[in-house]
Amino acid sequence: MLQGNRRKSKVKIAVIGGGVVGLSCALRLAQGGHIVTLVERSTRRDAASWGNAGHIATEQVAPLASIATLRSAGDRLFARGGALDLPLAAVGDWLPFAVRMIAAARPKRFAAGKRALATLLADALPAWRRLVTAIEAPDLLSEAGHLVVWESAATAASGRAAWSQADTGTASFGAATAEQIAALESATTVPLGGAIQFHGTGQITDLGRLAAVLSAGFCAAGGTIVEQEATLLREDGKATIPGLDADCVLVTAGVRSAPLVAAFGHRAPIIAERGYHIRASATGWPHDLPPVVFEDRSMIVTRFGDQVQAASFVELGHVDGPPDPRKWERLEQHVGDLGLSISGPFTRWMGSRPTLPDYLPAIGRSRRADNLFYAFGHQHLGLTLAPVTAEIIAGMITGHPNRIDMAPFDLERFGGKGGRR
Repeated sequence: MLQGNRRKSKVKIAVIGGGVVGLSCALRLAQGGHIVTLVERSTRRDAASWGNAGHIATEQVAPLASIATLRSAGDRLFARGGALDLPLAAVGDWLPFAVRMIAAARPKRFAAGKRALATLLADALPAWRRLVTAIEAPDLLSEAGHLVVWESAATAASGRAAWSQADTGTASFGAATAEQIAALESATTVPLGGAIQFHGTGQITDLGRLAAVLSAGFCAAGGTIVEQEATLLREDGKATIPGLDADCVLVTAGVRSAPLVAAFGHRAPIIAERGYHIRASATGWPHDLPPVVFEDRSMIVTRFGDQVQAASFVELGHVDGPPDPRKWERLEQHVGDLGLSISGPFTRWMGSRPTLPDYLPAIGRSRRADNLFYAFGHQHLGLTLAPVTAEIIAGMITGHPNRIDMAPFDLERFGGKGGRR
């Protein structure tokens, strides 16, 4: 399939999942002249794609499946004031995930994962430039970098040392400018111990508008959006969606991707890595501040137009579990403790990052069904990697493979049931 002359003809493609990865892929394929239908279970835009910190995190080259992450886990627990929560009620979800993560954190696997992730991140910001140009919305992308701040001289010294030793890929950092320090001081009432500015990172300035512009661009290119729960079946060795005529199917359903690909024997040990945010009016928050990471509290504060948002937490659990109000209360406490120029009333949000235990996404073509493709599991990097993922997937489907070695992102790394095609 999709070989020979078929590469030059229109292909009927069904994309399951309308988050930022799915929408980016659908848009790219539709603009390539193909007949694309996007199947999305909800158009309320309440998924992680539309509630994140807006940060283009090119500096996050090291997968979180690492010895360093495991060693620091105890100090980062929510019960001890940290951002990591392993709820007892969800132990059946996070314990198997943790076992796999420990295996993925072994030095050799970690090093291989970092090399693989670096190849994707190296083209992440250029891919974003290409995408905002294609949708005629260049103002959606800011390349002003981001700030990392600490609350004491001691944590600032250790934080700077840690970042100096870290592999940050195409991103770099230096001292925050006098203007940025002044802006930070105007935004908080407590003294800060130090600050650095990252270069080569970016921000999406309005996530809601991004969703709207991507959707509009997709429809303008001839795409169709269908709001329904997708069912994926295997018929004669191929992937099919009842009631939908498609030559190939692309699964980009985030945390809900695992049961879809399981129908073909794929194992996708994905977990809902739930994050929380609060939003309020941006009155008083400096206009010229890029995203600010308060590293001592694992919190990032981002201005989106006339709103400012504080986000944090890694809660490993079930995608449909109820939110934990204590997380929002902790965020409000952080805002108060720092004296940030953010005042309520706050709106509250919780969303689930789709995370695989090696903290690498699954991007590729199924070896078990000729016409099945997938792109999910981007963890904290869904927004960052959406455009480059779309370019890679479009090349795979149309027979023009990307120069990046995609073997590390093959879903077969997790095994599965049955034989390969």
